[in-house]
Amino acid sequence: MESKRRRKAAAAAKIDDKREKLPLSEAVKVLRAVEVASPNCSYELFVKTTLGSGMAVPKGRVSLPREAKPPKEDKILVFAEGKKADEARKAGAHIVGGLELVEGIANNRIRATTILCTPEFIKPITPRLGRVLGPLGLFPSERRGTVTNDVAGYIKKLSGTSEWRADKSGNIRAAIGMLHFPTEDVVSNFQHFMTSVKRATGHIHEQGSGARRGGGGDIKRVIPIAKVMLSSKSGPGIRIADF
Repeated sequence: MESKRRRKAAAAAKIDDKREKLPLSEAVKVLRAVEVASPNCSYELFVKTTLGSGMAVPKGRVSLPREAKPPKEDKILVFAEGKKADEARKAGAHIVGGLELVEGIANNRIRATTILCTPEFIKPITPRLGRVLGPLGLFPSERRGTVTNDVAGYIKKLSGTSEWRADKSGNIRAAIGMLHFPTEDVVSNFQHFMTSVKRATGHIHEQGSGARRGGGGDIKRVIPIAKVMLSSKSGPGIRIADF
């Protein structure tokens, strides 16, 4: 049965690859023509990634040159004590504490969109929270910079950015412009967003981080990007050729 399922998936992928793809600028023109009566609707980007076994869902942050929608406010939780805890509060963290927060997070009573910790907390919180937060892409990571002594600095870097996150199937959806935006603004937003996606999926590596290596020296697995599509409220989903 598994072999049969794989053959069907491979056949479907071949058919999908043969479908027409357009350069981004051409896709923008097509959707604008379709939505001529709805200039205030948005261009919706869809990115399908292929998650392998044990891979966390991709997530990242981006600051678009021209925001399509007001960014959602983050809820930041920080594991820290003493001076670092005071610095986190002053920088704008919503929840700051120590191991007393673990049970609430594990039971979903305490929720946050970003979780940071100072290095001394990573080992104590891992046994209880690793399996809970890991699949959600929320567990603190040295590679992503969320295990740090400069908690205040990281929080300040979040200002003016918005988070995107794939669903459990690896699909990413985001508004990257409005129909009345000039084409060059939509293209610029698309490029910024896709750079963030490629960085989070291992296609672009941070300078000095080592090729495809995580913070602990382990080889970082690259998450394939299966397809990228652009659509609008009433328009078709158009495969993008140049991403």
